[in-house]
Amino acid sequence: MAAEIFSTLRDILKSYEPDFHVTRDAADNYYLETVKADGTPEMFAAVQIKKSYVSFHLFPVYLDPVLLDEISDTLRKRMQGKSCFNFGPKHIIPVDEMTALIAKCAAFSKKR
Repeated sequence: MAAEIFSTLRDILKSYEPDFHVTRDAADNYYLETVKADGTPEMFAAVQIKKSYVSFHLFPVYLDPVLLDEISDTLRKRMQGKSCFNFGPKHIIPVDEMTALIAKCAAFSKKR
């Protein structure tokens, strides 16, 4: 089940490969980063299989929490910390909502 969750989230992120740099692409760890205006690398998003859940990190929501203003309570309940979402085997991923949130975050990151 974790592999399916990981795959679903990674597939959403893969569409952003032309705009961001892939630093890790393994069966259990996928990581995208961007480059800030000053040339320093910065995390954009990552998805990782952990022991009992899949962790999805979306760094722009840490930088600008306003990006989270329109997320559903269902997705908000999956949050761990300020920029991480955890999905276990019993959780349904709101794919459309995650796709929209990632798109907002990508637009935010491109402006930086």
